[in-house]
Amino acid sequence: MKTVAGKKVLVTGAAMGLGKSFAQRAVRERAADVVLWDVNEEALKETAAELAAEGGSRIHHYVVDVSDRDAIAEAGAAVRDQVGDIDILVNNAGIVRGNGYFWETANKADIDKTMAVNSLAPMYITLEFLPAMVAGGRESRVLNIASSAGLVSNPRMSVYAASKWAALGWSDSVRLELEQSGNTHVAFTTACPTYINTGMFDGAKGFWFTPILEQEPVVDTFWAEMKKGTPLVVLPWTSRLNRAISGLLPLKVRDFYLNTVGVYHSMDEFTGRK
Repeated sequence: MKTVAGKKVLVTGAAMGLGKSFAQRAVRERAADVVLWDVNEEALKETAAELAAEGGSRIHHYVVDVSDRDAIAEAGAAVRDQVGDIDILVNNAGIVRGNGYFWETANKADIDKTMAVNSLAPMYITLEFLPAMVAGGRESRVLNIASSAGLVSNPRMSVYAASKWAALGWSDSVRLELEQSGNTHVAFTTACPTYINTGMFDGAKGFWFTPILEQEPVVDTFWAEMKKGTPLVVLPWTSRLNRAISGLLPLKVRDFYLNTVGVYHSMDEFTGRK
C-alpha cells in the first residue's frame, strides 16, 4: 500500500498524542474519511476541528470509552451506518496506571481498566471491522500499538506489561490466521516502542542507548511500516536486542543484564500524565 488516499481510516485514542499524529498522517495523504475515537470529548472536538480545517478528508468523531464493550459495539454500528466499512484501523488507545510494586495496588479497578483498554478493547474494536475487511477483498490494514513492555518483564509496571503481552500475542496470532486462511489482502502490524514523549510515561527514564523516543519519528515509522504490512515493528534497536537476549540467556543472567543497563529501574520515578 503506497498511500491511504481514498481509504476510510479509524484511529482510537485520537484526541492527542500518537493517535492525533496518526490521524494527521491520514488527512495529509487525503484519506476519504478519518474517524476519530476518544473518551476525552473536549480534546476530541478540538482535534476534529483542527483536522477538518486542513481539508481533503471528511472528519468524523465519536466519544467512546473503549473500556466499555457495549460502547464499542454502539460506536462500531454508528460508524458502519454513517461512514461505511473501514479500510485502515489503528488501535492506539492505551493507559498506564500506578507506579509501585504490584502488591501496593491501591485501586483494584485500575487492573480491570488497564486490561480492558490495552488488551480487550483492540480485540472488540477489531471485531467490529475485520469481518468486512476479510469479506470485502479490499487491501486493508490493522495497526495495533503494543509496547516493548510486551517483550520483556519490567518491575513497577506488571499489569501494564501483562496487558501488552496479551495485545502482542493476540495481534500476531490474528496476523497468522489471516495468512493461513489466504486473506493476505488484510495485513496486521504490531508496534512495540519503548517510552515515547507523549506525557503518558512522564518520569520514566531511558536506559542504555535507549533515550525517551520522540513522537513524530515514531509515528512516521509505524505509519510507513503499517502500509507495507510489516508484521512486527520494535523501536529502538535496543529493544530488539533485549528481546533476543531474553530468549537466549539463562534467567539469572538475563536479569543481571537488564538490571545493569537500567531497564529494571526505568519506572522508578514514573509519575505519568497529570
